[in-house]
Amino acid sequence: MLRTLTIRDFVIVDTIELEFSNGFTVFTGETGAGKSILIDALQLALGGRGDASMVREGAAKADITAEFTLGTTARAWLAANEIGTEEGTALVRRVIDNAGRSKAWINGVSATATQLRDLGEMLVDIHGQHAHQSLLKLESQRELLDNQIAVRDPEATTDVLETQATYKAWRALVRQREEFETDARNVLLERERLEWQVGELDKLAPKAGEWAEISNEHSRLSHAASLLDGAQEALQAISESDSPILSQLSSLNSKLGKLVDVDAQLQAVLDCMEPARIQLQEAVYALNNYIDKVELDPDRLREVDARMEALHSAARKFRTTPEELHEEHASLKARLQQLADASDLDGLRKQEEKAKAAYMAAARRMSKRRAAAAVELGRQVTAAMQELSMSGGSFAVALNEAEPGAHGLEQVEFLVAGHTGVAPRPLAKVASGGELARISLAIAVITAHATTTPTLIFDEVDTGIGGGVAEVVGRLLKRLGQQRQVLCVTHLPQVASQANQHFQVAKGATSEGRTVSRIDVLDSRARVEEVARMLGGIEITETTRKHARELLAS
Repeated sequence: MLRTLTIRDFVIVDTIELEFSNGFTVFTGETGAGKSILIDALQLALGGRGDASMVREGAAKADITAEFTLGTTARAWLAANEIGTEEGTALVRRVIDNAGRSKAWINGVSATATQLRDLGEMLVDIHGQHAHQSLLKLESQRELLDNQIAVRDPEATTDVLETQATYKAWRALVRQREEFETDARNVLLERERLEWQVGELDKLAPKAGEWAEISNEHSRLSHAASLLDGAQEALQAISESDSPILSQLSSLNSKLGKLVDVDAQLQAVLDCMEPARIQLQEAVYALNNYIDKVELDPDRLREVDARMEALHSAARKFRTTPEELHEEHASLKARLQQLADASDLDGLRKQEEKAKAAYMAAARRMSKRRAAAAVELGRQVTAAMQELSMSGGSFAVALNEAEPGAHGLEQVEFLVAGHTGVAPRPLAKVASGGELARISLAIAVITAHATTTPTLIFDEVDTGIGGGVAEVVGRLLKRLGQQRQVLCVTHLPQVASQANQHFQVAKGATSEGRTVSRIDVLDSRARVEEVARMLGGIEITETTRKHARELLAS
């Protein structure tokens, strides 16, 4: 649920701080006062696209902050993204400067616009004032039905994704088979070339990490004589010469040990020298072990030289490095296997048939879900149409057979009949502007009942509605507000009078002469004046005030 919204220097907004409650809230005001700017600001805070034009003229940046109470899903998302939360809330902030640069935070942690959008989808569902126009598009109709299915049954999302994935895999095999049929000779030549290359590398058999190992061994073998001489020389000086360093150090330690009895201050010197003697003794052991292992092996050196030359030569031939020769070998083998599979036309056709069967199974599951959801949505919208002064009208969802595609085996199409005795026809061909607005609103309210999103926003979705229908719309939204937090931008007094909380948006001027938008929470007396203004226009009379009181009391 949206708890607070703070807007600074956004379009014509100077500074606005709003607190929201549960239930049904409306925003009203004169045309152009900035009612929809609130929705735009919230959309920006939740990852919407923004640019420098959104910054109020003369300001350095626009700053929008929104605080939400979180549900289980949103809390889990924050935890998965390693963003902490206190008291089950999320503080979302978005800043855009006058150069168009954007920054965002969630609970003080830097966030991307994508993260804001992902979180925003769990917090707010916005029904725009042009939503009814998108209903005329068949793609939008399919998306709406599929979203309704997914909300009621989360497992349906798996069917949607599986349908898309299996269709992609099937069509890829179709293309592969068609390419082979039309270009079989080129495939055969490519396969022969790869067989030769893989054969060459099979003989060489390069291994992962081999180049580094053999380079180290070559260095050791080629310098074996100097390594052995150097180790023996060091051993001679330390322990095997006529006057070895280790013996001298041992003798000195013995003498100092006796002198410590005379003057204890020499103990510090002795403490430094004794570890040196021990380390020299360890060095003697290590040198003896090293000398035992180092061998002069000219035969092995020749073998290593030959192997390095073979790897170098192959790397030049295949235009890669000796270190990457193993990866090149694996890549060529994989490509050859693909062509071998592709060259088997019968096998390729079997794969294609198998992929098509997997797609058809997923698509038919989706079709079954759509058929059930179509009946239910048609029944619910038809019932809502009766409330919205479309008595005798009906709504249906047709599932027309279509060519198999990524979205299934049918084209979803909304059908409507304006009154009794008329066969339903496509929505785009039948509904008038007012009917379309009412049907759109009915669908929005019905689908909102099914969603788990805690905050629903309706931005002038009541456009084209008036009279008694407007009062019904107000009651529908108020009823919905008993289950969700509902925010609505409206110009209808019948809708505004049903609200639990009422904000008035108005334009004003600052001392510098700038136009700014302000928002006030209306008490009961101010609500009467605002509803009366909405009823009667500029001049408010006692009659319009009386009518306003009656609306608010109903």
